[in-house]
Amino acid sequence: MRFARLAIVAAGWLAPCTAFGADSAPASASDDRIALSANGSTLPGTNGGGGASAAWLHNFDADTLAGVAVEHQVISIAHWTFGSLNGSLSREIGDARYSFYGEAHEGAGDDGPHAFKYSIVAAGVFGTYFHRLSVQLEDRQFEVEKTHGNLPKLGLSYSWNPRILTAVSYADSVSGNLGTHLTSARIDILGSPVNFLAGMAFGQVAPTVIGLEIVLPGKSLKEGYVGATKTLAHGRGDLTLVVDYQDLSGSNRVAVTLSYVFHLRHEGRPK
Repeated sequence: MRFARLAIVAAGWLAPCTAFGADSAPASASDDRIALSANGSTLPGTNGGGGASAAWLHNFDADTLAGVAVEHQVISIAHWTFGSLNGSLSREIGDARYSFYGEAHEGAGDDGPHAFKYSIVAAGVFGTYFHRLSVQLEDRQFEVEKTHGNLPKLGLSYSWNPRILTAVSYADSVSGNLGTHLTSARIDILGSPVNFLAGMAFGQVAPTVIGLEIVLPGKSLKEGYVGATKTLAHGRGDLTLVVDYQDLSGSNRVAVTLSYVFHLRHEGRPK
């Protein structure tokens, strides 16, 4: 099983989001997926926030996928809307497998008195070795309101068995004013009939990096999240619920995200 997946609905980079990939599509089939999600959050001193998204992902085959999405988010007096494009291509090279991916989120918003541009683009590669160990290299560029810069990331994941996957990563900004130095970890447990996930992150981070369009200097972040996904056989899809807690230098935020991914499979010619 390949665990390298591309997330196409991205309200924030650290907060967990619904991820889709080519893993489940056999070589003789193409697979279309439609995803709908909604979220709500609390933020001290404000009326909180929320948002919604709609996305479509197409597997051309087991190694190639592309997708588009649109999303709208609100937090406090700020709101923004953006569209997303992404793609991924996987290839066997020797005994290893490499997945190259890219994504772009472009849009605009308003923080009350000022309008701002919203642009986040990323490119990266997953290398999988011995069918168990994966290494991720990524660079993500932010241009949101007055926050800008590049955030490279190094990640490692290990599949202990077909049901348990663990991952750790470290990101450190190298330009601009992101001021981010962040460590994160995650575990996925694939069960029947429910899959579970849990994760955490800590370090210094700009609010933009976690999806809060508020102009503040880098702050100390502590984050933890848990979630579950259940496959609905009669609904031909997956229902996911994630609860995310963030402590940004004493300002606490709780977000709840509910998403549904509907699968439309089209059998192709056997290779």
